[in-house]
Amino acid sequence: MKTTKMNIKNLFLGLLLTGAAGFLSAQTTQTDSAVTTTATANQSSNPAIEGLKKQIETNPKDTEALAKLATAYQEASDWNNAVNTWKRISALLPDWAPSYYSQAYAYQSAKDDANAKAAYEKYIATVKPEEVEQSKKNLAYAYFYVAFAEQQSNPDKAKEHIAKSLQYDPTNQDAVKLSQALNS
Repeated sequence: MKTTKMNIKNLFLGLLLTGAAGFLSAQTTQTDSAVTTTATANQSSNPAIEGLKKQIETNPKDTEALAKLATAYQEASDWNNAVNTWKRISALLPDWAPSYYSQAYAYQSAKDDANAKAAYEKYIATVKPEEVEQSKKNLAYAYFYVAFAEQQSNPDKAKEHIAKSLQYDPTNQDAVKLSQALNS
């Protein structure tokens, strides 16, 4: 199990690092409903997804295959199946923070802001102290997202979160602008 957990961590460290730009721009990305519909329709004929689903039928606790399936769903813009698959991984590996970040990303991409915020908060709470250094960019974005979501309803909480965001990534201009707006 430890080897599988390490392989998944290595897989997702690579996915998170290479996909960080896509994750960070997700907030401003508009999804074309026609594209989503096409992606969902094509997903059933996606050989990678079908192969992974069969592999998981054989071993439902294969977290590495589940992570690959969740990623394949995201690549197909099938946000509902991506979220559900990330949730399965979180149930199997409840202390593995990247699954919550990925859930948040999928919720955000599906324009489900309340669940995205909750998943980012779970990600923040789940990152272990020894993982903070390698997770700084994702932590910065998670704190930024929560601050952005809280700016109207809870400005004090938003100020705390934007300060943490800037602590992890002082170069994020969106976070700098939000901090200035909150503190003016």
